[in-house]
Amino acid sequence: MIPRILDYTLSAEKLAELRTAHRKTRDKREADRIKAVVLLATGWSAEQVAEVLQVDTNTVRNHFKRYREGGVKALGHVAYRGSESMLDEEQLAILDVHLQTHLYETAKAIAHWVEETFGVSYTESGMTALLHRLDYVYKKPKLTPGKADAKAQKAFLEEYEKLKETKDEGDPLYFMDAVHPQHNPVLACGWIKRGEDREVRSNTGRRRVNINGAIDLERLEPVVRFDDTINGDSTIALFKQLEQLHLAAAWIYVICDNARYYHSKAVKQYLKDSRIKLVFLPPYAPNLNLIERLWKFFKKKILYNRYYASFDEFRTACEEFFSNPRKYHRELRSLLTENFAIIGE
Repeated sequence: MIPRILDYTLSAEKLAELRTAHRKTRDKREADRIKAVVLLATGWSAEQVAEVLQVDTNTVRNHFKRYREGGVKALGHVAYRGSESMLDEEQLAILDVHLQTHLYETAKAIAHWVEETFGVSYTESGMTALLHRLDYVYKKPKLTPGKADAKAQKAFLEEYEKLKETKDEGDPLYFMDAVHPQHNPVLACGWIKRGEDREVRSNTGRRRVNINGAIDLERLEPVVRFDDTINGDSTIALFKQLEQLHLAAAWIYVICDNARYYHSKAVKQYLKDSRIKLVFLPPYAPNLNLIERLWKFFKKKILYNRYYASFDEFRTACEEFFSNPRKYHRELRSLLTENFAIIGE
């Protein structure tokens, strides 16, 4: 098939009009579009223009096509309006695939990529509207451990299912971990009048409370301790609380991470004559420890946008949260489910 030769010829009058527009514009991207048309009209190939402007050859040709159809005005910003996209179905599919492998911080940056790739111009608000139509939302990505091992996580979940099937019905299964909330508010989104700010007072210093806890999915009643520090001794103290709570159980299974104190000499010695059996999570897999969801829920209720004038007031609020767990039973029932997510795949 013989390629169609495009005619880029323009009159001297039109070239003068383009050069005048180029001098007047303060928009670099618009200036580059005008420059592309002028260079094509003065004998440059699309490949040469693309090399100079560092854009795709199709982008260069699309600039000229837009000029042919709408004159100099068509080379300015064209906002996305109405219910139809200026991109065709194939271009929208390409954009969708691109966005699934590239994370942009602004709609403006995406609009720039679209223009460079397809020669179609969107304003930032126009691109935002298009992204919403394509079912994209503006949110933070999830931070995952760089050394997360998806294969190890799947193997753990298989062992977890086997453990549930083989353990005695009266033997509880706990998820255990520690949390260290600081005496300071955690800022979170909320509904605020447009154009206004909402202030949340903060504290100086970095005092915190140390909470060691465990929770089972049957009772959904956290067993917690407030200690000066989390170490082998405080962990053994929590083990004793669990054993006292389940006097009739033959074994008490505790799923935990690989924190150093679980491997301390004191803990190892205690476990020799204990009904506690530790089940270790794979390294870098906090996503499999369901108590992490409890800690997040706790912070939402106690720390999000909340100011406590004194440390004692802050500590009391933390203690009160765990003193009446049935208050949050319905919310915890829907939150602490076994829908584990595998990370690092």
